[in-house]
Amino acid sequence: MNIDFAVTCDYALIDRFGKLSVLGIFEHIWVQEFPTIHPRMHLVIRFKGRRTEIGDHKVDIEFTDEAGTSFMTGQGMVSFAEPPAGVVDIEAGTVLIFDVPLHHAGRYTFRITVDGDLKYDVPLTVGRREDTVGTAVQELA
Repeated sequence: MNIDFAVTCDYALIDRFGKLSVLGIFEHIWVQEFPTIHPRMHLVIRFKGRRTEIGDHKVDIEFTDEAGTSFMTGQGMVSFAEPPAGVVDIEAGTVLIFDVPLHHAGRYTFRITVDGDLKYDVPLTVGRREDTVGTAVQELA
């Protein structure tokens, strides 16, 4: 079992036919102050495997900072049903929605483990935004 891709974004959905739509992919965000919460961040994961891997697979997600401090964890299962005859590759998408705690500027990571094996790291860099909007407007006037 592997992860084809995993991204953070503003919004994502899976339609009734299993088609995955992703909007506003990002790896960097700016906030006014720390600590803060980034509301409704979507983590999108697309799992891929072979026909021999049908069944349930345990998925663990941990959100850590660059020092390895864990701020959030979660567990779940991804299940693969028997694909149609002749199909050898299986896939499944998932959309997870988090209110993400951000304690300081720096690099954070969503670490994704499948069946006990680390499969993917999704980076997120967070910085403090300086309020420079007023300066830019004055220069344009």
